[in-house]
Amino acid sequence: MTVPATRRIVDVNQDDHSMSIASEAMPKPAANEVLIKVTAAGINRPDLMQRYGLYPPPVDASPVLGLEVSGEIVAIGLAVSRWKVGDKVCALCNGGGYADYTVAPATQCLPIPKGVSITHAAALPETLFTVWHNVFQRGKLKSGENFLVHGGSSGIGTTAIQLAKAIGANVYTTAGSAEKCSACEALGAIKAVNYKDNDFVAALHDIPTGKGMDVILDMVGGDYIQKDIKLAANDGRIVFIAFQTGFNAELNFVPVLMKRLTITASTLRAQSTEQKANIAAEIEAQAYPLIAEGKFSPLIDSVFTFEEITKAHERMESGDHVGKIVVTF
Repeated sequence: MTVPATRRIVDVNQDDHSMSIASEAMPKPAANEVLIKVTAAGINRPDLMQRYGLYPPPVDASPVLGLEVSGEIVAIGLAVSRWKVGDKVCALCNGGGYADYTVAPATQCLPIPKGVSITHAAALPETLFTVWHNVFQRGKLKSGENFLVHGGSSGIGTTAIQLAKAIGANVYTTAGSAEKCSACEALGAIKAVNYKDNDFVAALHDIPTGKGMDVILDMVGGDYIQKDIKLAANDGRIVFIAFQTGFNAELNFVPVLMKRLTITASTLRAQSTEQKANIAAEIEAQAYPLIAEGKFSPLIDSVFTFEEITKAHERMESGDHVGKIVVTF
């Protein structure tokens, strides 16, 4: 397969943060990488933060936006054995996903699941890696336990709701409108609380499936931290993946002691290729069968073309989306 000498990328103006299409030299895959002709890329909140200078990429990452793609492999590195040219994959990128060609570590690629279109598969990697690592590897959620995810209508939230329900957990969530709450309950949440109109701590204090939340996934932070502590069950696990409303909070740690709580956090992008490979292997072994059984699929809010990238970001910034936003090439 002939690969062109240049690729098209989304370029960010550092002065006004506007985006435009530009060209640059085609990257070559390193020994353990593959080059992908991109069909679609997922839009994620870290993309917006990086665009506005709030989330600098790691020093070894591509400065081009984009953390997840789907497409066809058109070249492989010398040490790659699993994949071959022509394979269709979805991949977690180290940046560079907003482009018509991009490189990705071979161990961060996954096959396109049966029953999922190649366009919709672009919505899988970032959310699946994040949810699997934080809810199941760190949070150790088990069947029969109570699980609360904030931001239930987001890409992370819609994925977490489906996967947690699929393994037999009792799922609860918060969201910002009645419509979003209805969407979360349709996905399997027992109860979704509109946090704009209700005190979610009071609304979730007495639940029919036992006392307290065994695992809480929080991307909000700020005053939610103390609220999470109040809602946590004995031996509960609270996992933070972002702090959208603030990194600082004044906390009463007495309930942490009395309830033997575990409070942990992680960010996906800073983890090593080896750690991400471990997550990918577990996803393929344990989450992919749930897709095949019809218990989970990416919920797509909207699809834009590459040239409509600004509209795609505006859609995410509006906060009106339910599920994932994707751009096609």
